[in-house]
Amino acid sequence: MSNNQEFRLDDFELYKIAGEFRKQIYKKIKRLPEEEKYALSPQMRRAAISVSNNIAEGHGRWNYQENIQFCRISRGSVEEVIDDLNICIDENYFPGFELEELKAEAYKLIERINGYIAYLRKQKERAKNQ
Repeated sequence: MSNNQEFRLDDFELYKIAGEFRKQIYKKIKRLPEEEKYALSPQMRRAAISVSNNIAEGHGRWNYQENIQFCRISRGSVEEVIDDLNICIDENYFPGFELEELKAEAYKLIERINGYIAYLRKQKERAKNQ
């Protein structure tokens, strides 16, 4: 196998963390005001889904560089969610402390994605040198 595909997606810790993050975002979406039903709500939903979807797709590619690229997309989607949370802060949709905690989780997720990208780069280099 060309990378870490010896385990199932459901066993992949980064994927699990991304799924938990998505669940937290969904909880917030359900509490958004009605006026955001067709604007911010679907945007946040798509971005939150993209986080775990892209980790899953990269995992399934069995190619280091493609996996890295999908992780980069996932990381960008986390940043997009952070921007959406900032909009919620600006509009006073939730108590600030709630969103700051969620943003802290988002930044931790970005760190985990970055760590996985670094791991994949090392594995790619090792495979190239064998």
